[in-house]
Amino acid sequence: MRQVGDRVPDVTFHTRKDGNWVDVTSKDIFDGKTVVVFALPGAFTPTCSSTHLPGYMAHADELAAEGVDDIYCLSVNDSFVMNAWAKDQGVDDEVKVIPDGSGHFTREMGMLVDKDELGFGYRSWRYSMLVRDGKIEKMFVEDRNEPGDPFKVSDAKTMLDYLRGEGKAAAAAE
Repeated sequence: MRQVGDRVPDVTFHTRKDGNWVDVTSKDIFDGKTVVVFALPGAFTPTCSSTHLPGYMAHADELAAEGVDDIYCLSVNDSFVMNAWAKDQGVDDEVKVIPDGSGHFTREMGMLVDKDELGFGYRSWRYSMLVRDGKIEKMFVEDRNEPGDPFKVSDAKTMLDYLRGEGKAAAAAE
């Protein structure tokens, strides 16, 4: 699994924009920017749709005020699904969805998990991370030993607390 201090994986994401295929690279997303990524098991799934994505949408302005250039929602779904979900959720420019359709980024992050028991196949484990100029500064990874689909630390509020220094103080005390 990638750790704090590591660079993010160098991959190409195949996206759809305005009816055209547009390849976007990790460098396009991360180089020279401060980026928050939150990854989740799937578009249109309950927690992802009711809480995870809406939380980042609601706190986007506050995250920007703390120096975040872009917020990306990543899932092992194809671009058609991610774009339809963004439209369904009313996403504007506050959050950008990025499809990791084949799971290359997720696999290289060490976050690819088998959700075959749910009929999902391979998906991303739920996590968030702060990336500065392509380098991981902080990660909030849900407990892999907890059953089901835990959602306790990868939320927007936890990231915002970290950026405001509240999370940094707690981390330093551990």
